[in-house]
Amino acid sequence: MSISMRPSQALRLWQQVLLSQVRDDAPDLTMRQTAILLTIYLDPPPHTVRGLAARLNVTKPVITRALDTMGALKLVSRHRDELDKRNVLIRRTVEGALFVERFGDGIVAKAHGLPSDR
Repeated sequence: MSISMRPSQALRLWQQVLLSQVRDDAPDLTMRQTAILLTIYLDPPPHTVRGLAARLNVTKPVITRALDTMGALKLVSRHRDELDKRNVLIRRTVEGALFVERFGDGIVAKAHGLPSDR
């Protein structure tokens, strides 16, 4: 699937999505937290702190801080890997799945309402 969009349209769409998120009563995540959350929900598991850090090219403490916030919001949960106690597995939650689904629905809605940029 390919979507044709000019840079100004893409920026307008991103602005509308961000404004919608800011105005909504949903959790206000940073760009980094959003990138981590979407990676957890869009890429196949298992997800570990080490794996996420490598995928996003950030340090493990960066991932840990983001997971602390998202865990408090019940968007993800962490559990020790029973096979390798050194690993911490990050799991999806019902609340997180609903958040991501609503986020995607919001993007689609804003894209449909986007005026042509001439």
